[in-house]
Parts: sequence; structure tokens; C-alpha cells
Amino acid sequence: MRGLRQLASWGLALFLIFMFVQATLHPVGEAQPGMELLLDPAGENILFHTMAEKTGLSWLEPEARYAVSVLILVACLLLLIPHSRRTGAIIAVFLMSGAIAAHLSPEVLGREIPAAIGSEENDTGRQFSLVTAMFALSMLLIFVHPGKKPETLRR
Repeated sequence: MRGLRQLASWGLALFLIFMFVQATLHPVGEAQPGMELLLDPAGENILFHTMAEKTGLSWLEPEARYAVSVLILVACLLLLIPHSRRTGAIIAVFLMSGAIAAHLSPEVLGREIPAAIGSEENDTGRQFSLVTAMFALSMLLIFVHPGKKPETLRR
């Protein structure tokens, strides 16, 4: 049973790392302008530009975006190391909780984000679905990852 939990832990961790890195540094396939958290030029990220515009908080783009990107990369590093995997998953849960809260607040972001800055088209909720799935997988990893064996069982 422990071996299966360890295998599931590695699978979930590697999938989460892949998804977080591709969202932070470079999307898989054709890179859509405005969807890279860390590498987009200031003012051109769709998510944080929309939040800054709707809330009037100009520090959301790019300062908060860079801070979130660094936290995501720290979570990825922690997810990669088995002894710190649960901590990385907890950080991911907090980050995805914030993203879900932003998506559920129409005055902050909304469930459907614009396809491009200033566009009338939207993503039909794909980003919200992805964030929700990442939250669920991070929560699952917290519970699936096998912990240390108690001292009494190590004989």
C-alpha cells in the first residue's frame, strides 16, 4: 500500500510541477501572448491586467504577478523533493485558493476571462476549470503523500 501511495505521490507531484511550470514560464505548444506569468512584459498579462483594471489596484500588475510566479516556482521545487512535497502541496493549495477566490469574484476577475487584453471574446471558463483542477490535485497530494513511519514501527 505504501508503494502505491508513493507512486501516486510522484505522479501527482510531477503533473503539478509540469502544469505550474508551463503556466509560469512557457505554455506548451504555441505561446499565446499574455498567458505567461513570469515572462510576459509588464502590463501584458491578461489575468493580472484584468484584475488590476477591475479593482483599480495598479500594484497587481506586474508586482503581484511576479510574487505569485516566484511562489509557484518555490512550490514546484518543494514538490520535487519528497521530504518537502507536502509543504509544496500546501503552498499550491493556498495559491490556487486565491486564484479560485479571484475567479469567483466578478469585481476582481470573474469566471470567464478575456481571450486577450481589450477583447470582447472570453475563455468560456477554461482558466477557472484549470485552477479548480489544480486545487483538487494539490489537496489530493497532501493526503496521498506517504508520511514518515513512526519510530515504533521502524524496527
